[in-house]
Amino acid sequence: MGQLFAALKQSNCEFSRNGSWHNAQKASEHLQRKYDYLLKKRLVTTTESFIELAATKSSMSGKPYQVRCGKTAPVSSSSWFKSQLNAVRSGGRRRLAC
Repeated sequence: MGQLFAALKQSNCEFSRNGSWHNAQKASEHLQRKYDYLLKKRLVTTTESFIELAATKSSMSGKPYQVRCGKTAPVSSSSWFKSQLNAVRSGGRRRLAC
């Protein structure tokens, strides 16, 4: 999980949450709070479960999170995080999105 949060913080991407765009640092802080809460409830057992439960959509509104990096079109946060996880697990051989 630590490497995934580091990738998020280091990205130049923006994250849409409930209709507002936030920088990577703010998004990381928000998702860290969600992770800590889910961890206390023992609901997160894998990185994939974190992505599914916390990093995909708002738990308040149910609206999906989106990510945009530079001038690229926004993508679902689920896709973005899964791509980052694959990059981390492959030992950094694939370039992390920024």
